[in-house]
Amino acid sequence: MKIFDIEQLAEADRITIEKQKLSSDELMERAASLVFKDIHSKLNGAQVPIKIFCGIGNNGGDGLVIGRLLLEHGYQVTAYVVNYSNKRSKDFLLNYDRIKEVNNDWPSAIKGEDDFPELSEKDFIIDAMFGIGLNRPLEDWVGRLVQHINRSKSFIVAIDMPSGLFGDKIPGKNDPVIKANVTITFQSPKLIFFLPQAAEYIGDMQVIDIGLDRQYLTETIVKAQLIDKPEAQLLYSPRKSFAHKGDFGHALIIGGSYGKIGSVSLTARATLRTGAGLVTVFSPKCGYQILQTVVPEAMVLTDENEEVLNKITFDLSPDVICFGMGAGTAKETINAFRDLLKKTNKPMLIDADGINMLSKEKDLLKELPENSVLTPHPGELERLVGKWKDDFDKLERVKKFSKKFSLIVVIKGAHTITVFKDDLYVNNSGNPGMATAGSGDVLSGVITSLISQKYEPLIAAVLGVYLHGRTGDILAEELSYQGLIAGDIANNIGRAFLDLFKKEMESE
Repeated sequence: MKIFDIEQLAEADRITIEKQKLSSDELMERAASLVFKDIHSKLNGAQVPIKIFCGIGNNGGDGLVIGRLLLEHGYQVTAYVVNYSNKRSKDFLLNYDRIKEVNNDWPSAIKGEDDFPELSEKDFIIDAMFGIGLNRPLEDWVGRLVQHINRSKSFIVAIDMPSGLFGDKIPGKNDPVIKANVTITFQSPKLIFFLPQAAEYIGDMQVIDIGLDRQYLTETIVKAQLIDKPEAQLLYSPRKSFAHKGDFGHALIIGGSYGKIGSVSLTARATLRTGAGLVTVFSPKCGYQILQTVVPEAMVLTDENEEVLNKITFDLSPDVICFGMGAGTAKETINAFRDLLKKTNKPMLIDADGINMLSKEKDLLKELPENSVLTPHPGELERLVGKWKDDFDKLERVKKFSKKFSLIVVIKGAHTITVFKDDLYVNNSGNPGMATAGSGDVLSGVITSLISQKYEPLIAAVLGVYLHGRTGDILAEELSYQGLIAGDIANNIGRAFLDLFKKEMESE
């Protein structure tokens, strides 16, 4: 799913109105009616006190339409106009007159703190104050109204975007922002919905298709895309009937140190379970017996050093090299990594201590093959690109870094974002149960395996992140968030592949 920016959505509205021969009010009625239907289907006539806070722009107009429709269907509704300015949009005014025809006693005007209504946790609140049109923090009594709503502990539904939140920057620590339980947004999710610093404001997100011009939506180039099952299906490459293990590549995994052989064993297992034809693990000598025991399907080569990587030598031609997990950052290991880079020209996957080595010895970045994949967690990423001001600054820093070195960076998190130059791929699978030791090592194996199988590195990263997260989702339903460990994910990647086309298979 494309993630359009605010300007593109405004242009989509304009073109839709022109091509579908609509008035802006008719488009507003269409969009708000769809929100009403969604709310109506969930409340199903329940007589809960509904309180709608409407701004005086188009988001407020949406709120007035929703209020009118709820009122016409017998709901217990009170609407308030947040009167923060003398300016009003024409569609707001039109719908203000319409709602007056249904109930002349309201909307009530809120002009200051003395007008704040009493709220309780029994209320169902609809936030339609500002939407995506806000360009500065909420000040004075309007900000205090937002805080009043948040303190109520009511169930809050935000229309298009929680009031106080911006489309292109993170609010300040003390800026008032609605903390919604659900955000119902029009046509496209907004990038900020997937950033850690905005998570507390969004709640559950729903995207409603309001029928904007299909040609514009199809042809417009975006910088960010949401990756879910339909997108993953398009990235998947099916196997041919007469394929053999040589068709699916040879992956070489290099890492581990004394006490940290488990990391490379998880990576190796995930690489095999994702479908690589052959897997070889190169580790210090202390890893030999462990690896031969826990991953019998993999071949094992060892360093001459017992406890750390000292000299990486191998007599094979791998399709991809995965480096770093559990390796440590000893001086001799960094030197071994440096020598490895000099004789490697195919895209690599670098994780964990491999990334820490790149941070300590920045000149190594120039030695990485183009289109290599880096999979840092937040701490590793900060050491790599520097401290960021906020999540948008983080993305800009990573894009700049990616362009400079022609690398793919996987920013791990609740919504892992894969960055390649100016393009962002936002993952929509995964859950908190995957925040467990070794989960990142498994992800490295999944992506490495796909590169081994001749997927382009960017596609391998995007698809691999989705499959990894989807496996976690499937398992969490059975094991709980708390009961999920990395080995479970490594062992069950195949279930995510089956799930890709599950509905199609069942319908056949």
